[in-house]
Amino acid sequence: MTRPAENTFQRLRRKINRGDSWLTTDLGRLFTADKLGDDAVEHIEERLLLADAGVEASTALGQFTHREIMSGRVTKETQLREVLHDALLDLLVPCDQPLVIPTADKPFVIFVVGVNGVGKTTTIGKLAARFRNDGHRVLLAAGDTFRAAATEQLTTWSQRTGAELVTQGAGADPASVAYDAVQAAQKRGIDIVIVDTAGRLHTQAHLMDELRKIKRVVQKLDPAAPHEVLLVLDATTGANALNQAQQFHAAVGVTGLAVTKLDGTAKGGVLLAIAKQMKLPVRFVGIGEGVDDLLPFNAKSYVEALVA
Repeated sequence: MTRPAENTFQRLRRKINRGDSWLTTDLGRLFTADKLGDDAVEHIEERLLLADAGVEASTALGQFTHREIMSGRVTKETQLREVLHDALLDLLVPCDQPLVIPTADKPFVIFVVGVNGVGKTTTIGKLAARFRNDGHRVLLAAGDTFRAAATEQLTTWSQRTGAELVTQGAGADPASVAYDAVQAAQKRGIDIVIVDTAGRLHTQAHLMDELRKIKRVVQKLDPAAPHEVLLVLDATTGANALNQAQQFHAAVGVTGLAVTKLDGTAKGGVLLAIAKQMKLPVRFVGIGEGVDDLLPFNAKSYVEALVA
């Protein structure tokens, strides 16, 4: 028998929680004789903090829940779930901004940035596959010239997806690679250029300067480029992901996030922390290794996966 296709909510629910939600499991135990216990809000805030939602988001969600309880609108577990659902949705909806590729002013240039090990190159490959399936011509720029495996990975993704590739030798100037890629894309009528960049710690000032240099050099060809600076964050790093987002945003002006490895952690609350403090658009979430496991972020589906 063929297994029916899962919708986005079902996939998120299965991959993120692998069972009961880290936020709402056993909510019924917070009730005593159809009345919420005095420590219910504290218990919910604790769960949020343990899931790396951060102090600001956890406190705000706790205060909202407390007000609803004091108003008398929460007397059942289903009502408590509805309150949490609405509070989370209000927090995340401002971040629900899909990446839109315009049909004019080609090529659309995307810089992909982040620290080492977050899955930048794999994310680029999955993006290339998605864009190619949407009918776009895609060119990949192997701007991580310090890690030979990165160029090899990108070459494999190029072959797998049918995306074109611009690369130079090991140790080449990343800005030169990006420049050549955008210039080639302009000549060939390419729709999208995705520039890989070397992983760098958000605290390494000289490497942040290198990102700014790449940006300046590409702007010689297109003053509006890059049109998207996509920061890749690893959800398993918890609160440190927020620090990375703040530092990269200050350095190069992040315009969107891709949050990977949500299937590998019970600490999916980092999205809540970023939403509360920065309100950056979340473009994609990664929930597995498969090429189709990079999903466009949808606040409603994400909240339902946490609360349902």
